[in-house]
Amino acid sequence: MTATRPLGPPVDPRRAKQPERVTLPGRRITIVPLDTENHAAALYDASHGNEEKESVWTYLSDGPYASLHEFQMSLMLKAQSTDPLFYAVIDNDSGRALGYQTFLRIDTSNRVIEVGNIMYTPLMQRTASATEAQFLFAQYAFDTLGNRRYEWKCNDLNSPSKRAAERLGFMFEGVFRQHMIVKGRNRDTAWFAMLDSEWPSIKRAYESWLSPENFDGENRQKRRLAHFIAEARV
Repeated sequence: MTATRPLGPPVDPRRAKQPERVTLPGRRITIVPLDTENHAAALYDASHGNEEKESVWTYLSDGPYASLHEFQMSLMLKAQSTDPLFYAVIDNDSGRALGYQTFLRIDTSNRVIEVGNIMYTPLMQRTASATEAQFLFAQYAFDTLGNRRYEWKCNDLNSPSKRAAERLGFMFEGVFRQHMIVKGRNRDTAWFAMLDSEWPSIKRAYESWLSPENFDGENRQKRRLAHFIAEARV
């Protein structure tokens, strides 16, 4: 008699939908397909010119750029790419591009997708707009595309990115040692993920945090997102 060996639970074999160049509207920001003509000048100005601005490129695989023209050429290629698929983040009040982010490693067969290549200029970093941009992406990945796993990966030395992943509801899964060579340097990669079974409670946490009632008259948060997520996971 053949011994029974353990197997994972059965999974619906349907594929996830392919992400498209769509517009994702939010209260503070709107996510739109990256466009060189409309977005390059604002993104270049906000990410070049001094040490603070150019620090956004430290852990990315490209940049900073020697000129606006070089940046435009790079952005043109990004806008044409399908994996990674680039989107710009637009401030609703000013209409100005504040940063960009992508879906990548798109695996529709296994219903897995990753958020990455995140370039948030100092105008966007540590703001409610940045959190809303991540919420809109996660909502699209799970609710519209039907993914069962949503990933976040970053350089293991990038402490702000690791803190952001955990604050946003991703779970740390480990470090891939000597995973990549980026700009001539070793990169150990920290892996984080969120599952479709976890998403409904995390989504409610995002919605509570992003609610106008959670911000005072000076747009300061009353309760942190981490508190809402911790309560949702109880």
